[in-house]
Parts: sequence; C-alpha cells; structure tokens
Amino acid sequence: MVKIIVLIKQVPDIEKVRFDVEAGRIDRTSAPAEINPFDLNALEAAVQIKEKLGGYVLALSMGPPMASSSLRDAISRGADEALLLEDRIFAGADTWATSYTLAGAIKKIGAYDIILCGEKTVDGDTGQVGAEVAEHLNIPHVYYVSKIVDVTEKSIVVISEMDDASYTIESTFPTLVSFTKDVNKPRLPTLKDKLRAMKSEVKVWHASDLEGFIDMKNVGYVGSPTNVHKVIIPQGRYREGKIFKNINEGLAGVLGALKDKRLI
Repeated sequence: MVKIIVLIKQVPDIEKVRFDVEAGRIDRTSAPAEINPFDLNALEAAVQIKEKLGGYVLALSMGPPMASSSLRDAISRGADEALLLEDRIFAGADTWATSYTLAGAIKKIGAYDIILCGEKTVDGDTGQVGAEVAEHLNIPHVYYVSKIVDVTEKSIVVISEMDDASYTIESTFPTLVSFTKDVNKPRLPTLKDKLRAMKSEVKVWHASDLEGFIDMKNVGYVGSPTNVHKVIIPQGRYREGKIFKNINEGLAGVLGALKDKRLI
C-alpha cells in the first residue's frame, strides 16, 4: 500500500487564452480553466498504481480559490483527497518559489512514498517545478518517463526518454517521477464520479498553516529570484509568391533568389 502525492496545476485553455504583452503575463480570465494536461497523465499513473498495490492518492495544488474546481476534477478521476495552497502571499511565484512552497506543504503532510507530476505545464513550459520540489525535499527524481515497467511498495522501474536515448531506471521510495503524455491515456470521469467530487471537501492551507515549514521571505513574488521581463508572441511566417511577366524574367528571378541564399 503506497501513499502518492500528485502535483496538480490549474491552467487556462492554452488554445483560447490571451497574453498580456505589456504586463508580461497570461490573462487567465480570457479562457476556461482546466487541469494541466500533463498532470492528468500523472494522476492516471497514480490511480493505476493505487489499483495495483492499494494505496492513497492526494492531489496537491497551489493557486487561487478557483483552482479548487480542478482539484475536484482530480477527485472525480480517482484522487482520494485534495489540498489547495491558497494565499495572496503565494501570488507571483516563479518556479523556485512555487517548488519551495509545495515542498514545505509536503513536509507538513509527512509520510509519503512517491510524488508524481507532469513533465511541464502548458502555460509556463519550463519543466522545472517537479525537479525543484525533489531538490527541496532532498529526494531522487526521474524525469520524462514514458512508461512504468514495474512498481512495488518499495520502488518503481520506469523508461525515461532523454535526448536520443531511452533509459530503464529504478528508483526506491521516496522519489519523484515526472511523466510525458506517452505514459498513458487519462480516463474520463463518470457522471457518478463527478457528482461525488462536487460534494467532496477540498482542504485549504494558507501561509499561516505552513508556519515552521516555510520562510515567508522565500514565497510568492518577493521570494522569486526570477521574473518575466517581456512577453513576445512570435508571428507566423508565410510563403510569399511572385509573378513574372515572361520566362526570361522568371529565370533571372529564380537564379537571383538562389544566389541570395548561396545555393549556387
């Protein structure tokens, strides 16, 4: 029987969200919110491990009050409990401050065997938080896992995709594992599961609840060593067509273009 913590982040629908270029941030009010897609793979892996070995799955997130809806979604998909870290002092955190706060909460939670997360979030795309949580907790971590080969009550064996090679890695508990989207196909909750989740409690911890586990100077915007200076949205590039009046002009144009590109 294993105790599993799944890191969940609520993100906007990335295909519909708008970017506030001047402020250097995502306008999260411009699109519906959902569980980060990669975190759904981590949650599905947790539920499969629980089904195999028996255990308990806790979904953990840091965010505003509205993030509780994603945690209820996690419960409908198989999590046994949900915990939200919510406080204005946590706002504006970069990856380091976010991972520090999450690690502080995990220290307060106490006993756990394995922490699971997605390889990255679609809004930040850094892929750093999971590894940083492991470093704060001083436990090993395995990233970019595309397959679980075996799991017991003491260790997990996985396939990790790194550059052009695949590695079979075994890690004993406690450990943190980060998953790619290739690891599984997340299940869809039934109507019964959704109704049950709507009635479930999402526990909320504020900054004061983590006293003794975190230093308030290291959380939120104040505790973040990095910040976004500017957001640039790349413009799409399209092929440009040209029309020539005759063959000779066309040949000259093609030869000129090839010379400009140093292809001839």
